[in-house]
Amino acid sequence: MKRVTGIGGIFFKCDDSDAQRTWYQEKLGIEPQPWGGHVFMWREDADPKEQGYTVWSPFKSDSDYFGPSNQKFMVNYRVADLDALLVELRAAGVELAGEPTSEANGKFAWILDPEGNKIELWEPVPSATDPYLGNGE
Repeated sequence: MKRVTGIGGIFFKCDDSDAQRTWYQEKLGIEPQPWGGHVFMWREDADPKEQGYTVWSPFKSDSDYFGPSNQKFMVNYRVADLDALLVELRAAGVELAGEPTSEANGKFAWILDPEGNKIELWEPVPSATDPYLGNGE
């Protein structure tokens, strides 16, 4: 079974998220969107009609989104079949951090690695139905 298919997002905590956004915009050209992060668009190798995206987003240092971990960074991995992967991970003794959830752009779940770092897993919906790509109905 194919597990991770790519990087869905890079999230990091910072003391001054506005200053970070400005620095990344001025120095590296990463233009923040109104919600505070940036979306890098790309196409699937196996199916160039299928769009994908990777989210880059600074979080306030007191955000609890990375909890229960105390880490400053979190990676979101794109996966092909979240439900099947979670069955395998649970059977292998991997700890889930919270309950899986479904959003308009796909299914999400969180696990902890052996050092307690929180990892986000995301099974995206097809790009034609993803509301964040402007293609959703």
